[in-house]
Amino acid sequence: MADRFDLIARKHAVRQQIEQTRRQLEGERAKGTQVQQRTLAQLETQLDQLMAAEYNLRVAIDQSKITR
Repeated sequence: MADRFDLIARKHAVRQQIEQTRRQLEGERAKGTQVQQRTLAQLETQLDQLMAAEYNLRVAIDQSKITR
């Protein structure tokens, strides 16, 4: 059961990172033409990776319910 709680805690941490990255990305986009495309691409890639990690954690949490 501790593993499931660890997975849930990690998922919450990833959710916080996703929200932080989204705010940062929106802030960069709001700057307009002064934004470097490289910065936007890095933030978008980071956001994609975090969303994939969150999905994988959700799957692991669901599977931990089944194996109990």
